[in-house]
Amino acid sequence: MNTRIYNVRILTMEENRSIFQGEVWIEGDMVTYVGQGPETTGGNVPKWDREIDGQGNLLMPGFKNAHTHSAMTFLRSHADDMKLDDWLNKQVFPAEAKLDGEAVYWFTKLAIMEYLTSGITSAYDMYFYMDDGARAAKDCGFRYVFCDSINNFGGTVAQMEKDYLRFNTDEKRQISHRIGFHAEYTTSRELMEEVAALAHKYQAPVSVHCSETRKEVEECRAHSGMTPVAYMDSLGLFEYGGTLFHGVHMDEDDFRIIRERGIYVVTNPASNLKLASGIAPIKRYLEEGIPLAIGTDGPASNNCLDMFREMFLTTGLQKAVCEDPEAVPAIEVLKMATTGGAHAMGLSECDCIQAGKKADLILIDLNQPNMQPLRNLEKNLVYSGSKQNVKMTMVGGNVLYQDGEFYLDCPKEEIFEKANEIAQKILGE
Repeated sequence: MNTRIYNVRILTMEENRSIFQGEVWIEGDMVTYVGQGPETTGGNVPKWDREIDGQGNLLMPGFKNAHTHSAMTFLRSHADDMKLDDWLNKQVFPAEAKLDGEAVYWFTKLAIMEYLTSGITSAYDMYFYMDDGARAAKDCGFRYVFCDSINNFGGTVAQMEKDYLRFNTDEKRQISHRIGFHAEYTTSRELMEEVAALAHKYQAPVSVHCSETRKEVEECRAHSGMTPVAYMDSLGLFEYGGTLFHGVHMDEDDFRIIRERGIYVVTNPASNLKLASGIAPIKRYLEEGIPLAIGTDGPASNNCLDMFREMFLTTGLQKAVCEDPEAVPAIEVLKMATTGGAHAMGLSECDCIQAGKKADLILIDLNQPNMQPLRNLEKNLVYSGSKQNVKMTMVGGNVLYQDGEFYLDCPKEEIFEKANEIAQKILGE
């Protein structure tokens, strides 16, 4: 399908390119033109299957949710106001033991709907029953990157290698896979060494929960004499880079290792606040030149899959704890939520609006009080923007959400009904 989006303000998220008035052309799942209009193309205009009048609103790349556990929607508001250890061991793990592939399919679809309302066009998901999560994403037309979560309680490196090979054959890159494991504290040294060997075999980065709580760091020091970052690095896990989810409690050497290895850090401010894990040192990461992205974490610990809330918390918390109102400017947060997330997930083809990039785009409604006056749209997005401003979410050239309506493979009512029915069976409440 060929689509023309015209009469829009365009924020491409390219370096040093300001917002401008123009239009974007899409052929299939790719952007083919970004500019002022037909007069600049020598009259070479495709035949349009669809033309969308942007009505002066803002077109920009979709947000990238760089860390989540999508199917945990079934645990939303089930086990709140608990310490992390009790939350995991007494509530989450027992409930997850009752899941099957069909449950993960419907719970993932529910999460995807929420992503779309928040302008999220791709998610970096760490969960099990990958085939069923992939089926949900494919059926919805959503872009998904899987990260393995193997640990001492389940999963094998042999299976991870099979998943890595089979999920990375999709030419359209709707579904892809990255090497990873759950965390240092749930994974034996022997198993981590196997993961490192696999990463070396494919010269691939490794993704993992890391230094989320102070207790996690102290316990790692007690048995290894090192922080989780240093310990995992000593096992060769980050030889080809990686992605750390959370990265809250760091020491001086950790910053050096992360910077030298080219590791991404994905911050999850709402989840870290709710579980009282702490506040990640985002200002310091920026000062060190460490690449950053933003994730919601799962809907059991957040409980909201809202990138606007995460963006505001990412900057607002830094200003407070650093006692510095200049800390973490809005444009840096926008980069984390778009280009930074794309790169952390291995989706460089989705990082900006540019000819040759994937058409993963969102249209932001500027005709709302919270976006007026139109003085600085980047700051409006971070400091006053909300899900109410997401007018359209497009993934791979297909409109999946527009003006409050979903365009998926089944009605939203069916997804709600299935999710509630299965959650009732599992949780018994």
